[in-house]
Amino acid sequence: MDRVAFSLFGIDVMWYGIFIAIGMMLAVGIAVKESKRVGLKEEDIMDLALFLIPLGVLGARIYYVIFSWDQYSGNLMDILNIRGGGLAIHGGIIAGILTGFVFSRIKKIDFFKLADTVVLGVPLAQSIGRWGNFVNQEAHGGPTDLPWGIMIDGQKVHPTFLYESIWDLLIFLFIFLRRKKKKYEGSIIVEYITLYSLGRFFIEGLRTDSLMLGPIRMAQFVSLLGVVVGVVLHIILSKRSKNGI
Repeated sequence: MDRVAFSLFGIDVMWYGIFIAIGMMLAVGIAVKESKRVGLKEEDIMDLALFLIPLGVLGARIYYVIFSWDQYSGNLMDILNIRGGGLAIHGGIIAGILTGFVFSRIKKIDFFKLADTVVLGVPLAQSIGRWGNFVNQEAHGGPTDLPWGIMIDGQKVHPTFLYESIWDLLIFLFIFLRRKKKKYEGSIIVEYITLYSLGRFFIEGLRTDSLMLGPIRMAQFVSLLGVVVGVVLHIILSKRSKNGI
């Protein structure tokens, strides 16, 4: 499949960017709708999105470049070319959480209430965005004889982009259906961090293009941290809720 969806005024528009844009728009729309239900201002969600989207993309790019420095050290201008791929979701998540935290302090909004609202559509956006990897023929696994394997460069390989897309969709359905029954503020983002990290750890083990730090697959390392952070936050926030803090 051609990476270029169409050309507009001589500029190639990539499928990768289209999938990411669709995911982002849906995530923002879901957050805006959820804000009405939980008593947050729609304009605050929209204002946050204006910062969250570009800073999230920037964080995803910086993270990718840091752990792929050999690829860019010889030509620094390539760092600016993100149309062909080269974004790491962990960098985007970290940047997004930091942006949301600062925004919540400035606006005097409960951070965990805001995070629960904004994160609701994130796994759906990730699920859609992963299909950009399919078009780019990247983020796939090693050789397999399984019937759902895909052909890349004449070899049948694990479609790890598909595994993560399905896992992200399941996470979205899970947290979306549970959002009205949450026991404490922050439970949605805690469940997202824990579940995504758990699935990503195992899926990453199948990939052939992992970002590495020596012998360590960074996505697996960060995923392990994510599971630990999720469990610790669950304990702290649930206790805080029970104590009425």
